[in-house]
This record gives sequence, structure tokens and C-alpha cells, in this order.
Amino acid sequence: MGNFDGVHMGHRAVIDAARKAADAPLGILTFEPHPRQFFAPDAPPFRLMNSEARANRLARLGAQHLYELPFGPVIAGLTPEAFAREVLVDGLGVAHVTVGQDFCFGHKRSGNVEILRELGAQLGFGVTAVPLVGHEGQEYSSTAIRAALAEGRPRDAERMLGHWHRIEGEVVHGEKRGRELGWPTANMRLDDLHLPRLGVYAVLVDVLTGSAQLSCKGVASLGVRPMFGRNEPNLEVHLFDFSGDLYGQHLSIALVDFLRDEARFDSLDALIRQIEDDADQARMILAGV
Repeated sequence: MGNFDGVHMGHRAVIDAARKAADAPLGILTFEPHPRQFFAPDAPPFRLMNSEARANRLARLGAQHLYELPFGPVIAGLTPEAFAREVLVDGLGVAHVTVGQDFCFGHKRSGNVEILRELGAQLGFGVTAVPLVGHEGQEYSSTAIRAALAEGRPRDAERMLGHWHRIEGEVVHGEKRGRELGWPTANMRLDDLHLPRLGVYAVLVDVLTGSAQLSCKGVASLGVRPMFGRNEPNLEVHLFDFSGDLYGQHLSIALVDFLRDEARFDSLDALIRQIEDDADQARMILAGV
């Protein structure tokens, strides 16, 4: 049970402990939207994953059931005892609950691990609290991962996540500029996600839906396209050695290496030459991945 934003190594420790704790199907209980979005709706986007990416990652880790509890005034107002009784016992019939040792729940975060253990003893479920994990004195945390991504260090983020940081979602129609320049791209929105450093990346691409389901390599621009005026940030991905229509399909884009910052060029020819250089550099980097 938890928010599992990013599904990093600390989250994996909780999932592994849950798998060992009881002879029962492995289920994940999480919340959508993230409670922080509910309590601070005007705060800058902070999520590392949308719900689709989180569900895909949890499935890869062996979760047999995923329960996304709709977080709003009703859930936020439950006392710890009401949450345990109405959600965990009456709603899900849990045999055992595994959380991180800093887990809090219930109205105004008034419940902690000790209270959860007491409630489990009363209501008939076991509780395991997993110590925080880290490396070289640094805890694995979503905050540290956000910092690494914001600074253009996706490989450092990967070490904390245990997997490449991925942006997942539907391919939407763009302005077709990439196609006009000879470098067609698949466009994806970045709604409500923490923005990694804006710029150009070497990426791995999984096409998750449609008849063209495949894995390939590519180069991506994450940003506001300064050559073409002020725009909302988005992700434009060119898939190497691929030809086809991806509109409406869902992609998973793994950020592997940061290549350069966004830039404005003197001409379209200069931009095209830079794109060619970016693609060559990305191919060399990804040859070893």
C-alpha cells in the first residue's frame, strides 16, 4: 500500500516483502489522483508517472491486482480506524498489508505504522513495515529522482528507480513539422508530470498497442520548440528505422541519455543538420544499451 510514484527501488522492497508475507494473491493499493494533487492542486506538477505508466510497471513486477482508490474528500476524511475497517477489511478482505516504515494514512495523516499494526491485530490482518532503502547513505526517494531528472541525469535516476525513467501515453496529432523536415515524430503530452531537463535525449521506445507492437531506439526532443515560437512542453520522438502510423497508439519512452539543451537555430537547414548529429549520437549511445 502506498503512492508508488516512480515505482523506485524503495517501492520494490515493499512489493518484494508483500510477496513473501502471506500465501495470498499480490495486490497493490494506491490512490488516484495522488493525494498531493488533491491537497495542493495549484502546486507545480511533480508526478514521475501517470497512472498508466505506474500500472504497467507494477504489472511487470508481478502485481496480480491493482486497486486505484479514488482519492477525494471521502477518503481524505476517513479516520485510520475507518480506513482500515471499511477499505482494507470490508472492501478488500486483506490478509496482510505491507508498507514503508514512514507510511501515514487517515484524516490529516493521523495514522502511522504502529497504529496500522494495532488495527491489524484488532481486525485480523498482518502488517509488515519495510525499512527505507538506499545506496551510499542516500535514500531512494521520488524527490531525489526528480532532482536527477531535472538536472539531466537520467542514468542516475535509473540507478534509483531500478529501471529507465519512462514517459507513457497516447500519440497525439502535432503540427507535422518533423515530417516536413524529413524527421517524422510521434508527439505525446506531458500533462501533470514532473518535467525532466528540457532538451534532446537518446531514448528506447516500446509501442504498447496496435498492430505495430515493437521495441526500438530513437531520439527525442522534450521541450517547447523554441524555433517555432512559445508552446506548451511536449515530447516528440523519432523512431529509428520505423515507418508507420502511430496516431492513437500508446508508447513507452525511456530516457537513456541527455544529449543537449534546446536551442534556437539561424535557419531550418542548421536545425536539420543538428537533428542529424543528434540522431548519430543517439545511435552510438544506444548501441551499448
